[in-house]
Amino acid sequence: MKILVILGHPDPASLNHAVSQRAVEVLKRMGHSVVFHDLYGEGFDPILPSAEIPDDAPLDKIIDKHCSELHDADGIVIIHPNWWGQPPAVLKGWIDRAFRPGVAYRFVEGDAGDGVPIGLLKAKAALVINTSNTPDEREIKVFSDPLDTLWRRCIFDLCGVKNFHRKMFNVVATSSLQERIVWLDEVEGIVERIFPA
Repeated sequence: MKILVILGHPDPASLNHAVSQRAVEVLKRMGHSVVFHDLYGEGFDPILPSAEIPDDAPLDKIIDKHCSELHDADGIVIIHPNWWGQPPAVLKGWIDRAFRPGVAYRFVEGDAGDGVPIGLLKAKAALVINTSNTPDEREIKVFSDPLDTLWRRCIFDLCGVKNFHRKMFNVVATSSLQERIVWLDEVEGIVERIFPA
């Protein structure tokens, strides 16, 4: 399987980077073909220019490559921290620029864009792994877990990926080295289960 792994965290020493490294290692060990992007490390430009909005807009090489990789992926893994109940801006910009009409979704003929889109992604499964400094109980009770709504309902479901999984590791700020080691082992098990060889 072709698995697309996207990382959105600026600190190379972060738990997010360690999670992405473990996920990529496991996927490769299982025989999958992996495309990995560290959006911050690559200096991905998250700004969607107005000229890129139309369905038939010409795309620069980098965006065209990201769109092709997303469209062709059999599985998708996205790793990022929970910042204000949202992904970091660079990752939101990647969504804006890669999840394009004709790539991730389309509207039925004659629909002016006010209907429900038809998903075009062929990925059989998507996994989003988040880190947070908010305990689970508070996340659910106070915030209603906005990241789950965003990824599950607003993005992957609308783009045709119904087999969605998400894992949150928290509280990172007060976690011990031993807890992080356990979390990384858990990442390995999750990846093996969702993307079997």
